[in-house]
Amino acid sequence: MMSTPSIKRVLGPLTPGGLRNFTDNLRAENTGAILLLVGTIVALVWANSPFSESYRELSALTFGPSALHLDLSVAQWATDGLLAIFFFVVGLELKREMVDGELRRPATAIVPILAAVGGMVVPALVYTVINAVSSLGEPHGWAVPVATDIAFAVAVLTVFGKGLPTALRAFLLTLAVVDDLLGIVVIAIFYTAGTSLVWLGAALATIVVFGLVARRHGGGSPWLLVPLAVLTWGLMHASGIHATIAGVLLGFSVPALARPGERQSIAERYEHVWRPVSAGFAVPVFALFAAGVVMSPSALADAASNPAAQGVFFGLVLGKPAGILLATWLLVSFTKASLDDSLRWFDMAAVACVGGVGFTVSLLIGELSFEAGTVNGEAVKAAVLVGSVTAAAVGATLLAWRSRTHRAEQEDAAA
Repeated sequence: MMSTPSIKRVLGPLTPGGLRNFTDNLRAENTGAILLLVGTIVALVWANSPFSESYRELSALTFGPSALHLDLSVAQWATDGLLAIFFFVVGLELKREMVDGELRRPATAIVPILAAVGGMVVPALVYTVINAVSSLGEPHGWAVPVATDIAFAVAVLTVFGKGLPTALRAFLLTLAVVDDLLGIVVIAIFYTAGTSLVWLGAALATIVVFGLVARRHGGGSPWLLVPLAVLTWGLMHASGIHATIAGVLLGFSVPALARPGERQSIAERYEHVWRPVSAGFAVPVFALFAAGVVMSPSALADAASNPAAQGVFFGLVLGKPAGILLATWLLVSFTKASLDDSLRWFDMAAVACVGGVGFTVSLLIGELSFEAGTVNGEAVKAAVLVGSVTAAAVGATLLAWRSRTHRAEQEDAAA
């Protein structure tokens, strides 16, 4: 009897080592930023192609249990549902920073913390002033340009800031983390309508249960934790508070310090597991359904004359770096705080420009501020995209210049 020759699969399942390498790549800031950019480009090409109607139909396709008020469109599921995974990872990161990171030591964290505050206040003022002086202004969109996209910002610094002092990366990371925290507070306070205390209480009780289960047996069983997380999300959605806040609070409930005999804290392990899901799936899919803006010359001309879009663009490109630099200069000039010895003010200016890359959270706040499909909604989306790209380009140019300067100084010192 002849033996059947074995068939080699060209595209078979990944080996354990290959899967580990794949997820490790998804954890890198560069990879997450690239996938986010890919999702954005696909959205823009699709929304501006002859098949744009299919993009709008898919975005508007509704599914889910209507009895639970969860009959949401695909775009809403991406915004309210998938983005909760991103905010869960943000919550884990914030908890670790507060308990065992830079935010635990006020002396080292005060400069980036106040820089983040300045980087939110000034762009909000820029937006408010532009819209206050216009008869067509929309003041309620003031929060759109206050956010910094940590993945994109760190990716720009990593690619174009090689050779710069490590203190600069620590400054940007801490600033972006604080920025995320303040952005979450803004969403929770200013974008909540008709809160139901009963549903909110039930959601908070479920979060407590989630935290207790996470503390047991080295992190708890995913078969119990995942349903608890989904239940918390549903209860938070029913309460009237934006459902992504559930992700943040769930992240805060996880222990961030390693217990005796443990090499990693539970928060570190959870972040290790969920960051690839966030960076590789949740955020790119959100971008796919949030960034589909018509970018024809007439649409761009309309956006350029729209006060809300002007406020967002100038808030990101000018307000963000001005706020970060002004707050840092005031703190250094009038207190005992000081910059790291390896840093120069031109270095700070380069990083401040990178802080104007809003993207993910700015798109989210834009959707919460303006109804999807409206003139203002589309114009603000375009302003977020164009403003973020402009801030990234300016920041990248300055970072590359500062990198060359630092390398030249090091070569001179060695000579």
